[in-house]
Amino acid sequence: MAAAKLLIPTLSHFRPLTCAAAVSATNPARLVPHPPDLLKWIKREGGFVHEAVTITQDTTYGLGLVASGGIPKGSDLIVLPEHFPLKFQSDKDDEADSVLLPLSNRVPEELWAMKLGLKLLQERAKVGSFWWPYISNLPETYTVPIFFSGEDIKNLQYAPLLCQVNKRCRFLLEFEQEVKNVLKNLKPSEHPFGGQDVDASSLGWAMSAVSSRAFRLYGKKLPNGIHSDIPMMLPLIDMCNHSFNPNARILQEQDAGNPKMLIKVVAEREIKQSDPLLLNYGCLSNDFFLLDYGFVIPSNPYDHIELKYDGALMDAASMAAGVSSPNFSSPAPWQQEILFQLNLDGEVPNLKVTIGGPELVEGRLLAALRVLLSNDREMVQRYDLSVLKSLSAEGPLGVANEVAAFRTIIALCVIALGHFPTKIMDDESLLKQGVSVSTELAIQFRMQKKSVIIDVMRDLTKRVKVLLSKETTTA
Repeated sequence: MAAAKLLIPTLSHFRPLTCAAAVSATNPARLVPHPPDLLKWIKREGGFVHEAVTITQDTTYGLGLVASGGIPKGSDLIVLPEHFPLKFQSDKDDEADSVLLPLSNRVPEELWAMKLGLKLLQERAKVGSFWWPYISNLPETYTVPIFFSGEDIKNLQYAPLLCQVNKRCRFLLEFEQEVKNVLKNLKPSEHPFGGQDVDASSLGWAMSAVSSRAFRLYGKKLPNGIHSDIPMMLPLIDMCNHSFNPNARILQEQDAGNPKMLIKVVAEREIKQSDPLLLNYGCLSNDFFLLDYGFVIPSNPYDHIELKYDGALMDAASMAAGVSSPNFSSPAPWQQEILFQLNLDGEVPNLKVTIGGPELVEGRLLAALRVLLSNDREMVQRYDLSVLKSLSAEGPLGVANEVAAFRTIIALCVIALGHFPTKIMDDESLLKQGVSVSTELAIQFRMQKKSVIIDVMRDLTKRVKVLLSKETTTA
């Protein structure tokens, strides 16, 4: 995407919204060459930072927080009073905000990061913004796929993610035109971005900054007593990098006698000198980590692949697995009723099923295979759907049925692997040659997807051997 251009080059009350293409994953430039000291700003404005918390360059994720000395378990690491989080709050009396709110309402809920991104762009453009010391420390570039070249988007080799990337790019290009139409002919006092032009590149920068750094935390209490869920950017806290085994966590609490909410990061265990401060961003697949954060987790236990449940595909997989006369394309009425209960049939079915992750095989897919590979209606109806969906329920419909189901899934895995143009060995060879940051991320992503498929095949192959050995022993 091209860099944003300034509408009024001589305007003195704005900061430019230009955005460059991604350059480096581990050492991206800040928005300004020498930004203000973030730690000093937080302390000066009423926040707290533990004396042993320092900012350092992380070799994997860029800037991060590290302990310069030992920190006991339970210690407050960072405390932000409620005026620190950057949230989408509009002031009805502010002419610029009265324009920003209708713009935000045009953003689909699934792209919530763009709503807060509009506020971020507004504060970035504003001279004298309270958040400028924070914003100036944000990366100038992000390594998310919307900034990949067309070739590197293709290099992902995985249709579900390609679909999401294309969807976001298309949204940004269309939203750019909507924003331009709203902003033209506005008075200077009404312009939310200080009179500057905003294009798809600057909108993409803002959406990426929010998606990679924002937290969804409790907001105001609603009339029903439940707190609303509000995305907010948390200065300094968002420099804690990710781990599935974190040593810190975020808390929201109120001090006695003080109704205002505090946001804290607290040490979950003892943190030793030179240890990074780590939060768990969530039990997410690599699709989300790459799409929203711009990195890939090797051997991610929550990574999976998506497949479309299709009768013809299941028939082909079963036949390839040596299962005689599969009837996925033409199930019996009683089998079709169970597919309807699994939401794999009907007027608005959810045909997306997954392989990999903690479940290994999504329960709906496993239940469908077990049911459609059985001709014994009475036996099937003895079991609750929860049993038929469970991998831990070993062979509820018999060993032969279970072996047929597992072999069909293994065949599905072989078909899925065949959709990738390259093999893992080819990918490893490409990485050794030295490639750009975005190419490396794309190759790492597709390698992990292939590894997920291979791991599922290995696991199910072992289960088939165990089942067959038990059957032989019983015989």
